Amino acid sequence: MQQVIDYFESINPILAALYATLFTWGLTAAGAALVFLFKGMNRALLDGMLGFTGGVMVAASFWSLLAPGIEMSPGEGFVKVVPAAIGFLLGAIFIYGLDKILPHLHINFKESEAEGVKTPWHRTTLLTLAITLHNIPEGLAVGVLFGGVAAGFEGASIGGAVALALGIGLQNFPEGFAVAMPLRRQGLSRYKSFLYGQASAIVEPIAGVLGAWAVLTFQPILPYALSFAAGAMIFVVVEEVIPETQQDKYTDIATMGFIGGFIIMMTLDVGLG
Repeated sequence: MQQVIDYFESINPILAALYATLFTWGLTAAGAALVFLFKGMNRALLDGMLGFTGGVMVAASFWSLLAPGIEMSPGEGFVKVVPAAIGFLLGAIFIYGLDKILPHLHINFKESEAEGVKTPWHRTTLLTLAITLHNIPEGLAVGVLFGGVAAGFEGASIGGAVALALGIGLQNFPEGFAVAMPLRRQGLSRYKSFLYGQASAIVEPIAGVLGAWAVLTFQPILPYALSFAAGAMIFVVVEEVIPETQQDKYTDIATMGFIGGFIIMMTLDVGLG
């Protein structure tokens, strides 16, 4: 692992953000590829996976984003937390706007419960766009953190950025499976189910590169940018992920999945950061 950290320290931060988010995209594709091996998915397993995703995102929001953002903010007392509060609110508002505009359908919901602008798009597209909405703040978070390290901000470290990419990648693996398998149940071929599943994370490298570039270009925004990504992820968890796990009788399994995801992400960040 130290060799990985040393390598990321030696390359351009925008390139590092690209590689890290290509890794998270790759794990989404690996998860979606399980559709070639399995004929179906147990509903309890799906809810547990979604809970795990939520736990990783919540832990990453605090340990990898909010805490470093507050630490590197100037001032003392209440003044020190202002950038984090503003960035967090703006991130939530940003995803709220996308949630109202982008047509999408949660995995465990009926087609009549699709959100966003009404369109004639097929259920498969709407399911993919729902996971895409999850992945925008994840890619942004990785890119912003790598940019912050390169900018020399205290509280941002390559180890922390690598830990965040690992955590996001780990939860992307079941996420890829969670979107590919329902598509397979809808009657799509295994190949098309895989394509849609991996495509849901294609926004991560784009958001990662944009996040790193923005921080390097406008360095004073870093505390706001870290908190922005955190606010976006928390909104996704509360608005999108948790409701998806509450549509059946496996809520306890989803909750334990959440706890497991939180512990793993917290451990990665503290251990590597």
